[in-house]
Amino acid sequence: MLYHLLFPLADQIPVFNLFRYLTFRTGGAVMTAMIIAFIIGPKMIHWLRQWQGQGQPIRDDGPESHLKKQGTPTMGGIMILSSMSISVLLWADLSNPYIWSVMLVTLGYGLIGFADDYLKVSKKNTKGLPGKMKLLGQLVFAGIASVIIASVQPETLNTHLALPFFKDVLLNFGWFFPVFAIVVMIGSSNAVNLTDGLDGLATVPVIIATGVFAIISYLVGHFVFSSYLQIHHVPGAGELAIICAAVIGGCIGFLWFNAPPAMVFMGDTGSLALGGTLGSIAVVVKHELVLAIVGGLFVLETVSVIVQVASFKLTGKRVFKMAPLHHHYEKKGWQEPTIVIRFWIIALILGLIGLATLKLR
Repeated sequence: MLYHLLFPLADQIPVFNLFRYLTFRTGGAVMTAMIIAFIIGPKMIHWLRQWQGQGQPIRDDGPESHLKKQGTPTMGGIMILSSMSISVLLWADLSNPYIWSVMLVTLGYGLIGFADDYLKVSKKNTKGLPGKMKLLGQLVFAGIASVIIASVQPETLNTHLALPFFKDVLLNFGWFFPVFAIVVMIGSSNAVNLTDGLDGLATVPVIIATGVFAIISYLVGHFVFSSYLQIHHVPGAGELAIICAAVIGGCIGFLWFNAPPAMVFMGDTGSLALGGTLGSIAVVVKHELVLAIVGGLFVLETVSVIVQVASFKLTGKRVFKMAPLHHHYEKKGWQEPTIVIRFWIIALILGLIGLATLKLR
């Protein structure tokens, strides 16, 4: 909005020429989302606590240490999505279709997560929205977004998969590519959701992964930089750095209240939405496989659940004491802050490896 309102006035007021620069608007998006989250956080937490009463239901079969968290309100993702959305509206070029396709997935998945959290809180159980309904909703929003993205991108890219480490290799998936894009968005969304089980555990890895994709988006959308790095140029994709910045700012503001001991939980409202954001951005910038590296922590958590379920159904035995993986280490006696910080370190290392793929061509 500010871009459309103020940049045209640059001839009369030269300082407004700043809004031409993506780097300036990206910095503005971070600060705006963070400040909004700081401001609305206390009142939102107070409202959620009054409305929810006993807060998020705690699983009886979970780690014993979680019982003391009874009464902590959930749906803190509303704080992230609100601050992020306002920031994007203020700082992004709203004529860019990539902005709207990613925001469609983000807010659509946030709505699904909200419905899930609402049912958990109102019915006082941990079941929430039925899995099939949740998956159907994710499928619809991802499907619409994938069609929009494919229709906007150049024909040489729109149905293609780029391979990291290879500068000229593109695999044409044809009509199957929207299916692949949907799988990436849904998989990313649910992977972040599975990781969100301890105070601050999902928030910092999301900040790290989103920061990496802010850089990737900027470079992919910049013809000179993409040519130098020999990565595939996607015109207009640089604008997604604004969304990444807004996510980072919103998550930093949320982390202030989510740091151990958490005053509020993100809930599915936030985790499903943030995972969907990462997945949809990866599809736009043609770095879907790099997302698996950058978000390797989320992948690891998801794989631990798959292995646990498959092992129990096939052999009747469990590989882990409890899945996802962070609960396994809780059961082994690791303290929550130890698990969280070590997982943050892993996420940072994977993020750096993901960035390194830009030059290893």
